[in-house]
Amino acid sequence: MKLGVNTLFYLPGEVGGSETYLLEILRVWKRSEFAHEVMIFTQLENHERLSSEFEGEGWSCILSPFAARNRVQRILREQWELPRRVHAAGVDVLWSPGYTAPIRCSCPQGVSILDMQYKRFPQDLSRVARWCTELLVQAAARHAGQLLAISEFSKREIQEFTPAPAERISVTPLAADGAFSLPQQVEPLLDEPYLLCVANSYPHKNVDQLIRAYAAVEEEIPQRLVWVGRPRLGEAAVEDALATLKHPERVLRLSGLSREQLIDLYQQADLFVFPSLYEGFGLPVLESLLAGTPVLCTRCGSLPEVGADMVHYYDPEQDDSLSQALRDVLREGPPQLPAGVAEWTQGFSWERCAQQTLAALEALQR
Repeated sequence: MKLGVNTLFYLPGEVGGSETYLLEILRVWKRSEFAHEVMIFTQLENHERLSSEFEGEGWSCILSPFAARNRVQRILREQWELPRRVHAAGVDVLWSPGYTAPIRCSCPQGVSILDMQYKRFPQDLSRVARWCTELLVQAAARHAGQLLAISEFSKREIQEFTPAPAERISVTPLAADGAFSLPQQVEPLLDEPYLLCVANSYPHKNVDQLIRAYAAVEEEIPQRLVWVGRPRLGEAAVEDALATLKHPERVLRLSGLSREQLIDLYQQADLFVFPSLYEGFGLPVLESLLAGTPVLCTRCGSLPEVGADMVHYYDPEQDDSLSQALRDVLREGPPQLPAGVAEWTQGFSWERCAQQTLAALEALQR
């Protein structure tokens, strides 16, 4: 089989968990005894990144020479140019890992819809972006032979918001990079205790609630709050929350870290706090558990699937629930992970995710 991979959506360092999802599956396929030829359709911003790692025997990268940061151009190229390139390359099945795909294509298609966040939290996107996303996701749900979800929660969301029937939706749970459990050869960024949050400032990430909760306990606990995240549409709420701090210097915001620095931050934190109101999977929770760091999070979205009884929970609808949870969890010092965490995290595997993804795509040829 000639398997095409549509990566026109992929902007390195910009698309969050979608980047991890794409790269980890490709890596498993590349290092396995892979029976298929893989053709990765790239654009100017990701071609060098992908070709440097994945080109080789049976693997090629086919460049569309445009800048995908221009969303309108990317959408047009995906709909009109990509199908021609796919047809010319003789692709048998096309996989689009980033929510959208060509409406018309000469071969069967599998499309990954990681969540329906834009429906639950429309404020995360501009009006034009919401309209485009709705149009393209609905089209993918109608025309793709197979839809790939990353949790049972996401499958239910796809069923609720699109016409796709359950039998066309496969669930392929994600995993965490094994590097999160390994020592990193980097200088620690902090030499004092801290709580960690990793999330861009989208409204649904709810970072402002965490900052307000920290403001309520900042004089009661020894830990600083370290937040790793880029500005997004929830930045105004974050700024308002920061204004409630008595000691704003105790909140440290970081971005642009190396992978090694980020992993080390996870490993050295006393507690990972994830206040998100919506997750298609919730990869940071699993990464933290693998890093050996206890987690406090909500029960929203897929988080109970990922965290089970391995994490602490709070109710984001109660104003003081997070601040009280911080007091409770940290009352006797840094918390310990519960028994069974190692066995639980081993239940999530990129090898399994990649195999399940491939099986769904192979079925499209039958």
